[in-house]
Amino acid sequence: MDSDPHAPGLKLGRLRLLLALDALLVEGSVNRAAERLGMSAPAMSRLLGQVREIYDDPLFVRSSRRLIPTPFAEAMRQRLRALAAEAEALCQPQEKTPNDALTDFEAWTAAPVIEAAPLTSRRSVLIEGEPSPEAIARKLVSLGKVEDTRKRLARHIATMGAGIGHSRPLTLNEAEDAFSIVLDGEADPIQIGALLSIMNFRGETAAELAGFVRAARVHIGAANPETSRIDLDWPAYISPKSRRMPWFLQAALLLSQAGHKILLHGMDGGSGTKGKLVTAASAIGISVCSNTATAADAIAEHGIAYLPLAAMSSQLHRLHMLYGLLETRSPVNSLMPLLNPLGAPSIMMGVVRPAYRELHCDTGALLGSRNLTVLGASRDSAEATPFRSSTLLRLVAGKVDHLFIPAVPEPPAYPATGMASLEYWRAVWTGAIHDERAAAIITATAAAALLTLSGGDADRFVECQRAARKLWEGRNGNALPRRRRSYG
Repeated sequence: MDSDPHAPGLKLGRLRLLLALDALLVEGSVNRAAERLGMSAPAMSRLLGQVREIYDDPLFVRSSRRLIPTPFAEAMRQRLRALAAEAEALCQPQEKTPNDALTDFEAWTAAPVIEAAPLTSRRSVLIEGEPSPEAIARKLVSLGKVEDTRKRLARHIATMGAGIGHSRPLTLNEAEDAFSIVLDGEADPIQIGALLSIMNFRGETAAELAGFVRAARVHIGAANPETSRIDLDWPAYISPKSRRMPWFLQAALLLSQAGHKILLHGMDGGSGTKGKLVTAASAIGISVCSNTATAADAIAEHGIAYLPLAAMSSQLHRLHMLYGLLETRSPVNSLMPLLNPLGAPSIMMGVVRPAYRELHCDTGALLGSRNLTVLGASRDSAEATPFRSSTLLRLVAGKVDHLFIPAVPEPPAYPATGMASLEYWRAVWTGAIHDERAAAIITATAAAALLTLSGGDADRFVECQRAARKLWEGRNGNALPRRRRSYG
């Protein structure tokens, strides 16, 4: 092989690699990309390996449905698509039109006699007070700027959903613009469903999720991290199907008693879990707040507060509640752990799906997060699972780090007491019941939070475990609601 980097053969070879990378980005599959370029799948795999060597980047992460581009690969998508499109155009024979006047489509346009009526659909959950079809029809002629924003959102939807070979994920700025339109209440309900469904089916990219998070932070008026007065952001968005006791609330309260300032924010799911976190937080003296300002006041006074999603934004709350209609997650569920309303320098979150843990870590890096920990959780709350091995995905000073945590023996279940579950849960905190299994979950969760707060390397985890156990043994279990004033 010619070793000269300027050799014509090498340049042509690299052009072939770029076209192969474009096909992989478009198709999201080695097999389909190979078919697109008329080659075998093993040959395409070899080309992918060569491109990875050139850029020193994995370029794709394999998920159950498709290849998910890394942020580096996503950043090259538009340039590669432009290169491939131009190459395809140059290879196509130029069509000659005998009469250029026939291509002047503007000459054939005029206002229709009757505008198309809006699509009629069954009224169900309304988003931002959806108007009736009749009301929409009366306003069609005066939509003005609102109609422009809907057209802009429609273009974003078409960018993602135009079909294989004609679609691509949104850039960070495009995603931010699209979700801002939704949050401002200027999107048609059908557009909202299309935007969320297409993105969820294909799988969000880190750039898209970062754009959604940026739009949501602007929407709620999130605090600037440079002026933040809290230490740790702790999302708590439990599943509507969760039946587990929220031990992570006790871990958070444990750290607040040690002087750390913590914001818990979340949603109680729905159906059988509705009001669960509000009730549990109140039961052990964590202030439940009605807005971000009172949450900041509660944290300044007590070191901890719980802020429900509805207190931050009714629009985000309604979008999150679409789970009950769709019976599936959406990008709204994915963005909430990264919301960070009070701009904490450290974030600890729980994420269910393995591929999404990498996604949230990559998204955090795009958003400029310095210290972030993603726990492998069963129901989207940052709670450790010490009785099975797990890996903490972390950003430490902005750099990716992985920490493997081996499983510990599971203590036997505590004998039946006849107590209601909330009463039992509260009794563990006060010390009336000594449940070693619950204590192991709480201290393992607190240890992960201490490591996140310290921004330290993996070698400090054993030290954090010992510190968490000491905090648990010396906790003030009598810090109950009667000592806390309302922050409603």
